[in-house]
Amino acid sequence: MTAKIIRINPEQLHETPGYHHITVVETGRTAYLAGQCPLDRNGSLVGPGSVEVQVDQIVVNALAALAAVNAQPQHVVRSVIYVRSDDRDVLGTAWRQLTASALGPAFTSASTLLGVAQLGFEGQLVEVDLTVAMPG
Repeated sequence: MTAKIIRINPEQLHETPGYHHITVVETGRTAYLAGQCPLDRNGSLVGPGSVEVQVDQIVVNALAALAAVNAQPQHVVRSVIYVRSDDRDVLGTAWRQLTASALGPAFTSASTLLGVAQLGFEGQLVEVDLTVAMPG
C-alpha cells in the first residue's frame, strides 16, 4: 500500500519559501530518521567551520538513509533543520543549499529551521531530522 501524501498551504496563512504549512499522510507506514549529521562513513566530522561543506555531507548521508528504507526525498513529510548560529544569513545559507540539493524535495513538506546554541559533535554546525511516509 502506497502512502498518499497531501501538502497544504491554507490561504489564511503566510506564503512560505518552498515548504508547506501542513502535510497529511493518508495511509502507510512511517520511518523516523535519526538526525543526519555531517559525519563521514568513519564517523569523522566533515567541514569544521563550514556550513556549506557540512550540508553537502548531510545530503549524502540523508540520501543513503532514505535509500536504506527504499524511500526518496519526496517521501519526506516533516523536516527539522538545526543550524548552530543565530545569524539569519547563515540559517538562510543552510536552507538554500539544502533546498537546491538532490535532497531538496524533502523540504517541500512541513519544515522547521532553527538556530541553536550547540549540536552533538564538536565543530558540528548543521543537523537535519527527517520523517518519511514509506512508499509501497
